[in-house]
Amino acid sequence: MEGKKLRRSRHEKMIAGVCGGLAEYFGLDAVLVRIAYVLLSVFTAFAGVLVYLILMLVMPQE
Repeated sequence: MEGKKLRRSRHEKMIAGVCGGLAEYFGLDAVLVRIAYVLLSVFTAFAGVLVYLILMLVMPQE
């Protein structure tokens, strides 16, 4: 049985597919993950942008 792997999404892609990949991995709707990301970014003085860029570089493409 193959385990789940965290990868950037090609199907739920707006910028780099990071939020879509997280949504697929956790079985959530991509819109909810994107809303959570925006809220995280706004309330942490845009630290979410740095996290997104790091994930974009670290997560492999689907």
